[in-house]
Amino acid sequence: MQRRLLLKGLLGFTTMAAAMTAMPRLAMAKWSKAFDSTTVDGALNDLYGSAALTKDDKITLKVPEIAENGAVVPVTVKTKMANVTNISIFADKNPQPLAASFTLPEGTAPNVSIRIRLGETQVVKAVVEADGKLYTTEQEVKVTIGGCGG
Repeated sequence: MQRRLLLKGLLGFTTMAAAMTAMPRLAMAKWSKAFDSTTVDGALNDLYGSAALTKDDKITLKVPEIAENGAVVPVTVKTKMANVTNISIFADKNPQPLAASFTLPEGTAPNVSIRIRLGETQVVKAVVEADGKLYTTEQEVKVTIGGCGG
């Protein structure tokens, strides 16, 4: 009787341990070495294989002109371009300029929003990959209280 109880307990513990170790793997996104790059061009090359960008007015980048707190700056990127596969957001003076990168499955509306950290007044750049080409728009954000340790 005690042996059965021990075996049931061991089986339950093993099942629970296996489920707990599998869950974080399911929730984690794929890490790109572009997030470790210290320059915008380096991150672009790591992420897309090219740093050649074309300015385009079909991209709407919504960020505040003045951010009172650089620790939580809202950023929204939208576009009416067709065949968008990726949207990335860069903050050129941050220690690691790639703030976010979104891979969009086919049929997904090219519209992303996030809050990023800005260490100081700087340019925020949105990069949209559509039909294998890179398009961009940018806007300067004045930061009154730094978000990256400032």
